[in-house]
Amino acid sequence: MIKRGFFLFLSILCLHTVFSQEIVTAVKYMDMVSETYSAIRDYEAHIAIRSGNSDMAGSVHFLTPSFLRIDFSRPADQVIVFNGELLSIYLPEYRAILNQNINQSRRTATAGMGLSMLKRNYAPSFVTGPNPEPLEPGSRERIVKLRLTRTAGAEPFREIILSIDPDTLLIRRMEGTTVTGSVIRFDFTNARINQGIPEQRFIYDSPASANIYNNFLFRED
Repeated sequence: MIKRGFFLFLSILCLHTVFSQEIVTAVKYMDMVSETYSAIRDYEAHIAIRSGNSDMAGSVHFLTPSFLRIDFSRPADQVIVFNGELLSIYLPEYRAILNQNINQSRRTATAGMGLSMLKRNYAPSFVTGPNPEPLEPGSRERIVKLRLTRTAGAEPFREIILSIDPDTLLIRRMEGTTVTGSVIRFDFTNARINQGIPEQRFIYDSPASANIYNNFLFRED
């Protein structure tokens, strides 16, 4: 009887422990990541982009609500800048500046992009579970992997794998597979948030010798 009572007591303790712990679902984990990014005022990191045989690297800077700048080291001196109204891309190989004005209606149309868009158009699930795992075979860096499966047919990626730092809830790697099977990978390292990046960082003085091509994406009305 004493043994039976002991095992009953132990079973009650175990059940209480299991049910008192909050079960972290993939949807909940995605919400936690989204909340982390919604609190970011500014962000900077080293970025590496790989697509097929193309390999690019540089530093990315972001300031809310819509300032973005990427200074590339590979290709050297290439720059992408968006100040909320004007998108500028400098291609040093061609000594060309590509400019595109973004009017208010187009800014409104793209306001839902980012993690909000992913949450709307993709269904999250854990690749293996909520516990941290190696970033890749043999890596000592540990992350949590989320698989986002497309639910809206218009999205260009049928699947996206997010590798998330479990301590900071920042995205360490983003790997997207297109509908044609091509894979594009973004790696973010040395990320720093809320450092007080000034708006002046997003002013770009293009080389005087560069040729300027305006409205290269679409013509403004």
